[in-house]
Amino acid sequence: MADQQPFDSRDGVIWYDGKFVPWADANVHVLTHGLHYASAVFEGERAYAGQIFKMREHNQRLIDSGKLLGFDIPYTVEEIDRACVETLAKQGFEDAYVRPIAWRGSEMMGVAAQNNKIHLAIAIWQWPSYFDPAERLKGIRIDLAEWRRPDPRTIPSKAKATGLYMICTLSKHAAERKGYADALMLDWRGQVAECTGANVFFVKDGVIHTPTPDCFLDGITRRTVIGLAKARGIEVVERAILPEELDGFEECFICGTAAEVTPVSEIAEWRFTPGAITKTLMEDYDAAVRAHVKAVAAE
Repeated sequence: MADQQPFDSRDGVIWYDGKFVPWADANVHVLTHGLHYASAVFEGERAYAGQIFKMREHNQRLIDSGKLLGFDIPYTVEEIDRACVETLAKQGFEDAYVRPIAWRGSEMMGVAAQNNKIHLAIAIWQWPSYFDPAERLKGIRIDLAEWRRPDPRTIPSKAKATGLYMICTLSKHAAERKGYADALMLDWRGQVAECTGANVFFVKDGVIHTPTPDCFLDGITRRTVIGLAKARGIEVVERAILPEELDGFEECFICGTAAEVTPVSEIAEWRFTPGAITKTLMEDYDAAVRAHVKAVAAE
């Protein structure tokens, strides 16, 4: 499991508005707009053997998410890329988790804060596995969440915005209290959407089925896994999936930067058996991140 040391008292440095500051000094004021009104966007990235996988895609999405929330991050994607690389080197990690976050500052307090400064910070720490390694290999257990992904006419669903994760925290906490590792969320229509921090896939008769991301994030890892499956000649169908269909699927897995590719053994009353396609994509994803390391090293 992840290190349980409190996150405000770790060693190292954090890149903060263009400068490296001691980890414990990377603070914001309690009247920061991003804290009160969730005017913040973030990314989750992973470094393997000293190279950050899909870094450009993640950091471009960070900028795009800011625009969807009505603000411009005052750094180019190239500058954010460079800051991530420099922070990883400063931290001295080979395999690590990378967290850029941008937010509105404390110049104005109220719903409207047009002139607040936009801040950017990048923190990097070691986060070996999002789920317990033993559970992950045999397939994690997932609950069905009470909360649902909302209609995209009510939220900027294409942004990786902090406020959109409130119902994810509520859902994951409720699942953990019942002994599950995570929760599957439906959307406002009652269709299968995603887990609290990962996209979901199902397998039936050698075909992969996954929900169309029309009201939740089309994950970078999700797109990577779809590409890996198609490269294997495995058909991938993106469509609306209803909960009652879950009984007919043989395999299930989730994926995300933190989760990577993780098999699922059950979702509420539905059962799955981690099988050949899930195992293949776990291995192919691991091979893809290692190949990325070699490709960058060869440049």
